[in-house]
Amino acid sequence: MRVRVLIVEDEKLIRWSLRQKFEAAGYEIAESDNGGSALKALEAESFDLIMLDYKLPEMTGLDILRKVREVDADVVVIMMTAFSTIESAVEAIKLGAYDYVTKPFDMDELLRTVEKALETTQLRREVRELRRHLQHEYGMERIIGRHPCMLELFEVIRRVAGSGASTVFLRGDSGTGKDLVARVIHYNSDRAPRPFMNITCTALSETLLESELFGHEKGAFTDAKAAKPGLFELADGGTIFLDEVGDMPPGLQAKLLRFLEERTFRRVGGTKEVSVDVRVIAATNRNIDQAIQDGKFRSDLMFRLNVIPIYLPPLRERGDDVTLLTKHFVAQLAQEFRKPITRIDERVFEKLSSYAWPGNVRELRNVIERAVLLSGGDSLGPDDVVLGRADPTAVGDGARMVLPPAGLDLHDLENSLVRQALARAQNNQSQAARLLGLSRDAFRYRLEKLGLLEKS
Repeated sequence: MRVRVLIVEDEKLIRWSLRQKFEAAGYEIAESDNGGSALKALEAESFDLIMLDYKLPEMTGLDILRKVREVDADVVVIMMTAFSTIESAVEAIKLGAYDYVTKPFDMDELLRTVEKALETTQLRREVRELRRHLQHEYGMERIIGRHPCMLELFEVIRRVAGSGASTVFLRGDSGTGKDLVARVIHYNSDRAPRPFMNITCTALSETLLESELFGHEKGAFTDAKAAKPGLFELADGGTIFLDEVGDMPPGLQAKLLRFLEERTFRRVGGTKEVSVDVRVIAATNRNIDQAIQDGKFRSDLMFRLNVIPIYLPPLRERGDDVTLLTKHFVAQLAQEFRKPITRIDERVFEKLSSYAWPGNVRELRNVIERAVLLSGGDSLGPDDVVLGRADPTAVGDGARMVLPPAGLDLHDLENSLVRQALARAQNNQSQAARLLGLSRDAFRYRLEKLGLLEKS
């Protein structure tokens, strides 16, 4: 698609010169010799760039610029003038002009300015489109459920997302969807345009985790060859999601508590206080009360995190939501894997509803994913659905692993399971992580530990 440029200039010779140069560069050109016709052109069609003269009949370029911004917030505007002043240039930039150029032009230099401006607006549009996609991807409707406990949860999420709450604590069993809820809260809040950063607190050693969260200064440790901002800095204005915070090392718990109380921190090896505005969403599947009694989690940190507690109910307490989720996953995965499944046998729902689902929604999705992948027809029957695994040494899906009489090598077992998950997921790390009931960060940590990261 060709770039469309509107030249707003009352001097015919200048318009002609700009048209010749821009058309030679491959741009599509429209012209206006006054503000009125320029505004009519903007109402009739869209442009990528406007070359706007400062001094025009009827109205000034700044008057037109104000109206342009009401019509199109993205279009790039470059002001042109024969009489540049600091005041007029500053005002033009304040009103949203990309640049301010003085006549007579160096045409080659002007073209370079135009190219940079168009790159900027293209990037801005791509970012806006990505945000729009993410807001759709993590809309409230992405959390599936009709049980009263879920309807209550939806209302809490809506209120929290629309509030100024700076700290949220998600509690619930593994697999209940805490990561999804955290993203829904972020992308349905006024923080949505800003970053969402997440980290699994068990995925890294204490030293590396501190550096990832708070950043470090050059020379703070052996491999710190340059200063690096942490996730708290990168998430400024947005949200940081601390998954499995119940397993955070004690030393870092103290640093997190300080940040939550003061909203400032120091980089590792630094002395300067850094202040940021982030919403912290923490999540855990641990029994925090027991962890506090055992001395493994600070009670003062729990109180500080627990400003807005949100409990995610286990799947076994959600009644007919098992059927609702099954239909959703079958439709979604059949489309993803290009399977012609159009019908689900009622006995499938009976079988799934009678199961306890220790792995919750994550486990249900894994079961349905396997069934869809291995199905051979257009219908899903009870024999397609495997709850647990026949192999007594299998793990996951709620099955208990049985140690062979001769023992085993735990490292080899982990290596084998990770390789199998990658093979089944065709090297899709997110999908492989789901097959093992892990977050993507935790899975990547294991890949790195096993020396498989580059090969994957």
